Amino acid sequence: MSAVETTGLLYGVGTGPGDPDLLTVKAVRIIEDCDVLAYFAKAGRRGNGRGIIDRLARKHTEELPLYYPVTTEIDKEEDGYKSQITGFYDASAAAVAAHLDAGRTVAILSEGDPLFYGSYMHLHVRLAHRYTTEVIPGITAMSGCWSAAGLPLVQGDDVLSVLPGTMPEFELTRRLSDTEGAVIMKVGRNLPKIRRALQAVGKLDTAIYVERGTMANQAMIALADKETDEAPYFSLVLVPGWKARP
Repeated sequence: MSAVETTGLLYGVGTGPGDPDLLTVKAVRIIEDCDVLAYFAKAGRRGNGRGIIDRLARKHTEELPLYYPVTTEIDKEEDGYKSQITGFYDASAAAVAAHLDAGRTVAILSEGDPLFYGSYMHLHVRLAHRYTTEVIPGITAMSGCWSAAGLPLVQGDDVLSVLPGTMPEFELTRRLSDTEGAVIMKVGRNLPKIRRALQAVGKLDTAIYVERGTMANQAMIALADKETDEAPYFSLVLVPGWKARP
């Protein structure tokens, strides 16, 4: 936590993987007590993070939705995407800062853990050096998914790699060949590529596909048995690495 000359307090709040009962006690307290509740969402939607804490939000708490200008409409490597998303994070930070300058406590919701692939990180690096800031950790999506699946992932000296499914296929294959266990995130439209990479390193038969882990509509299946290549944003692939498992 950093001390600065302002009365506004900023919290990055991890909302966990989806099940509201997996919120931490501290996260619940911050959400119930904050003046402003900020959250990321696709335009026209409320956002998963906001949905998780629905039963906790007070009617008199001011809400600050932060709507992404683009999601998957433009490739993330294109200049158009980068300029729009950078401008969005700059504007979002400014909107949060206005509340902090007015002395309000702002809680920014983040699915999973705020500092693990979370959009909150983009505001943290813009604001944490200017305002008193605290990050409330949350249960990650991968932890929620391997717990829901009851799947021991790594043990002893096993190496665990967390890999984005968006990386090039040759790089994904290389990294899968050099690790015992793996969690492949950002599946979505990348599932065919993920299948090929796992097949190439002989790990497809042990991989487990988990969709919307810990949520009310969660589903899981051995990836080799999954008949389609359709996968929502909230899905990942677990590759167990505990070879000495009894």
